[in-house]
Amino acid sequence: MTSASDLSTLNADQLRQLASRLMEEMRGKQALIDKLTHEMAILKRLKFAASSEAYSGEQQRMLFETLDTDIEALTAEIEQLAPTKPADDEDRKRQPKRAPLPAALPRKEIRHDPDSTTCTCGCQLQRIGEDVAEKLDYQPGVFTVERHIRGKWVCRQCETLVQAPVPPQIIDKGIPTAGLLAHVLVAKYQDHLPLYRQSGIFGRAGLAIPDSTLAQWVGVCGVQLQPLVDALRQELLAQPVLHADETPVAMLKPGNGKTHRAYLWSYCSTSMSTMKAVVFDFAESRAGRHAGDFLGDWRGTLVCDDYVAYKALFRQGMMEAGCMAHARRKFHELYANHQSQIAEEALKLFGVLYDVERQVQEFDIDARRATRQQLGKPAADTLHAWLLAQRQRVPDGSATAKAIDYSLGRWGPLTHYLDDGAVPIDNNWVENQIRPIALGKKNWLFAGSLRAGQRAAAVMTLLHSARLNGHDVHAYMKDVLERLPTLPASRISDLLPHRWTPA
Repeated sequence: MTSASDLSTLNADQLRQLASRLMEEMRGKQALIDKLTHEMAILKRLKFAASSEAYSGEQQRMLFETLDTDIEALTAEIEQLAPTKPADDEDRKRQPKRAPLPAALPRKEIRHDPDSTTCTCGCQLQRIGEDVAEKLDYQPGVFTVERHIRGKWVCRQCETLVQAPVPPQIIDKGIPTAGLLAHVLVAKYQDHLPLYRQSGIFGRAGLAIPDSTLAQWVGVCGVQLQPLVDALRQELLAQPVLHADETPVAMLKPGNGKTHRAYLWSYCSTSMSTMKAVVFDFAESRAGRHAGDFLGDWRGTLVCDDYVAYKALFRQGMMEAGCMAHARRKFHELYANHQSQIAEEALKLFGVLYDVERQVQEFDIDARRATRQQLGKPAADTLHAWLLAQRQRVPDGSATAKAIDYSLGRWGPLTHYLDDGAVPIDNNWVENQIRPIALGKKNWLFAGSLRAGQRAAAVMTLLHSARLNGHDVHAYMKDVLERLPTLPASRISDLLPHRWTPA
């Protein structure tokens, strides 16, 4: 921002250029606000129209949950872009009256008083009252109420009124503390409990919190956490080696009650890296452009399966490393289903390669590469020669021929790890990160919208990265939500899971 003193030193041309730039920025911001407002109008229309569509009861509740969350997220984004205006009397009338929190819940008083009770005129301030705001807190298994008491102090001489400021929170005017918001997010995105089920659980504890209210909380949290996810993605793309994989997720098409196949793409550092992180990216399809958009100008080594979507990335300069587990799995299926002797012999040869990997697991990069060259490369050469010999003996088109052809056709990427100590032998590490999400799909059935899928990917990125680093995910998310409102943008990286330390 240019100050008044700076403006006084500018000539006419510079002032015109500055005015033009500011107008351009304002037009761009207004265009984004208009886009978000239009998107919100569509969502509201979908919400009111959905009751007449042919949804099952559970589908309709989950759709409403998604729409409420998306609308609240859009509202938060618009408020960040547009200057907030003070609420007028009509706005205050429209705000619903909140039911008091149950009196039976234990309460903890948190007092906010001025640092000094001496007035600027030198007189001693007198306490004349207080404002009390109650917020619902949650520790695993226990609900409590925080009573935030802000004393009112006045100077009898000059009638100056002093009151401690309200500490900023993720949801300033709501009842939830960071602990309760963390619980809702962990339950929804780690334990895969839809919000309407959480609402029922809260109801049994005597707390009537509608799932629409929970959806609004999740929408705001998703917007506030996005800068942290963006920062984690940037740090992940500084890694020289990454895993990549994708898993299908049903995404609802509002208006016809049907779903289509979307995808959750996963990118993570290797198990050998000092940085432990996984970033999920939700996209409408399995097209390779989604991987290209996420990775951008990154040009390291990508460990992945033989999916064609990645091929364009390798033509642009990325190095390809294959997954030995995929090659081995094809022989394992032959042995498990048909007790194939050829498959059994292949599994023994693959086993030698994995024996070497178990030996070098704790080695540094140079020592790992040296041992792989000494022990792993001869074993790989033996396997390659055996595959070529067996291929001459099996008929074309057979399951055994297909298994052998897969390994021979990808032999270069499959053995790339032998020449680089930073590259793992297979892609199992990222597949293990996706597995809990794949199991959770049975609970949440589908993503209600593209925005809902992207929000889920963002929150799951932080929770699963925290788990990778050995953190208690609830403690991590609670601390992040407590510190985020007052943390300068320059220190956002302090809250990244691989840097965070519990208080």
